[in-house]
Amino acid sequence: MAPRPPSILDVAELAKVSRQTVSRVLNEHPSVNPETRQRVLDAIAQLDYRRNPAAHALASKHSNILGVTVTNAQLLGPSGALLAIDEAARLAGYWVSVAFVRGNTEQEMDSALSHFLNQGAEGAIVIAPNDATLAAVERNADRLPMVLATTADTSGLGIPALDIDQRAGAHKAVQHLIELGHERIAHISGPLNEFHARDRLAQWSEDLRAAGLSGEQFLEGDWSPASGYQFGCQIAAEDNPPTGIFAASDQMAMGLLRALQQHGIRVPQDISVVGFDNMVGSDQLIPPLTTVEQRFDELGAALLSMLVALVDGKEIPRAELVPELIVRESTAARS
Repeated sequence: MAPRPPSILDVAELAKVSRQTVSRVLNEHPSVNPETRQRVLDAIAQLDYRRNPAAHALASKHSNILGVTVTNAQLLGPSGALLAIDEAARLAGYWVSVAFVRGNTEQEMDSALSHFLNQGAEGAIVIAPNDATLAAVERNADRLPMVLATTADTSGLGIPALDIDQRAGAHKAVQHLIELGHERIAHISGPLNEFHARDRLAQWSEDLRAAGLSGEQFLEGDWSPASGYQFGCQIAAEDNPPTGIFAASDQMAMGLLRALQQHGIRVPQDISVVGFDNMVGSDQLIPPLTTVEQRFDELGAALLSMLVALVDGKEIPRAELVPELIVRESTAARS
């Protein structure tokens, strides 16, 4: 049989103080004198005492734990937002509990939110890339305060939401190519079951239509370099290829550049390429990639501020997050 984990009473007995004094030290109450506080901390370290977060939350109504659900954790956007949320949470006195939702299913999201409730989390930030995530959020809306990271319309849910303006970023990318004189501008999208991919595709199509250009040539990718490479090989086989390409992620643009180079197509002399994300290393590609920069640090901090305000019953701060175009050597005027 496994030994019983040490309790708060064990800490009190070893430190020769009351249970209430141990509780005050754990909750950083200022009324404990420094010598007593140190004695309690030494006892906690000696016993390797760990407070039960769910029990603490039940007793105090404050766990200082916030949940974050993350889908597509291997991608720059979700991972960048998570790091920023964690940093902002610690500065605000909270700890983050992360649930990685790998399959993007409603069942996985239900399980993740239940996990946060079992931990005594005070609220959760849900990175919501698709309709399945929103359906699960709607079912659990009354169980836990939530803030959503999504570009979807959530007005009917009554849940605060914020995201980087994807359509504004796509507009800057496409408009850059139009201003350089390109008339045949293709697009490689992300998976179209995701809101970000739909937003970027819709803006590409709208901008080309507004400029009187054809918006017919696009391929649905999966955010990976492999899908960009596939599109590049298709373009290389065409008799009349586009002169500009807007790739919906830098990783797809990376595969695209490789395919074009292998087939003797010069960038930007023959085809200009714009990516999206400004991933680390995009300035080291050959040629350095023109891209749209998303400030995930600002997104994470803003989401955290919104959730803390919601938990505290305060007015939720508003933010407008617009990405910026970073012009490098992968784009040039149409020759």
